[in-house]
Amino acid sequence: MDNFDTPGSPRDAALLPDTGDPGFGVYVHWPFCAAKCPYCDFNSHVRHQPVDQARFTAAFLKETAAVRAMSGPKTVTSIFLGGGTPSLMHPETVAAILDGIARHWHVPDGIEITMEANPSSVEAERFRGYRAAGVNRVSLGVQALNDRDLKFLGRLHDVADALKAIRLAREIFPRMSFDLIYARPDQTVAEWESELRQAISYAVDHLSLYQLTIEEGTPFYGLHKSGKLIVPDGEQSAVLYEATQEITECEGMPAYEVSNHARPGAESRHNLTYWRYGDYAGIGPGAHGRLTRGREKIATATERKPEAWLEMVERDGHGILDEERLGFEEQSDELLLMGLRLREGVDLARWQELSGRELDPKREEFLLEHKFVERIGNSRLRCTPSGMLILDSVVADLAC
Repeated sequence: MDNFDTPGSPRDAALLPDTGDPGFGVYVHWPFCAAKCPYCDFNSHVRHQPVDQARFTAAFLKETAAVRAMSGPKTVTSIFLGGGTPSLMHPETVAAILDGIARHWHVPDGIEITMEANPSSVEAERFRGYRAAGVNRVSLGVQALNDRDLKFLGRLHDVADALKAIRLAREIFPRMSFDLIYARPDQTVAEWESELRQAISYAVDHLSLYQLTIEEGTPFYGLHKSGKLIVPDGEQSAVLYEATQEITECEGMPAYEVSNHARPGAESRHNLTYWRYGDYAGIGPGAHGRLTRGREKIATATERKPEAWLEMVERDGHGILDEERLGFEEQSDELLLMGLRLREGVDLARWQELSGRELDPKREEFLLEHKFVERIGNSRLRCTPSGMLILDSVVADLAC
């Protein structure tokens, strides 16, 4: 087994502590990938000609200014460069985007700045360039730790590439996470437990562990519908999920959200902003945002097609197609939906303020009695491990 100990590496550098506030995040979407994975329904696009990064950078900066005009002055608590494959960007592109964000909002030293990266696009020189630009956390799309399943998932890297990327990330960035997909066809519980323990031995402080889902519009959807792709049924998926929770808990990386696991203090600040129902700016093709104006919350969504977004920004100053004003009931439903994903649960006073009502005592009592939810003191409500398995039903029951 590889030895990933790197004493004195920058991964121990201190970041600003998590205060528990929802915060204000900035999400930047780079929509391009080297290849489209057969399970992926994200807004990602393959281009066989080089992308004009200078032109896209100018558009990102222009849209940043437009979103700043909508949000007003804010202090940024996290920045996330997602995609697509942001690690296909030149370090100069990343630096320009981060500098543009800092020109329009207050960006304190020590906030979390995350970039997603695929192992197949990782180079040490490029990683060092991202670090110099200000990125202090990288999230690697590893997805599996055996070459057979990496090929099945359509990944361009093999296990050797993945381990090289993990090693480089640990050497160069203060914080690092990587993703795995489980509940793959024919995957046994024993195989997953072995792979998960291996992953934990490579991880620094954070893992994202997602069950394979079949999304409409993907190649996997057609294969699944025709019976050529069989995934674990509900009962087997539940067993795999429970094994995941048990192992990560024992190894000191418990779930702080349905699919995300971290050592205490290493939780993703940016994703916590989503789950705590904070505000975030969405910049780039297909990006979504939530911006509060007084007691009003605006949901924004931009044009998904990269070239159409680019032309729209150059013409109009932004690529925003939709600005939906969310009523208090919609906001309270979103708060419940997001907050119950978290181990820390939902702030009931905040939910009651938004919804203008209290939880239905009969519905809550039923869920408490069957141990699907539990109270944390008098101020918070969270799902139990059993409740997490039927999260959508719990949310629907409480929101009625």
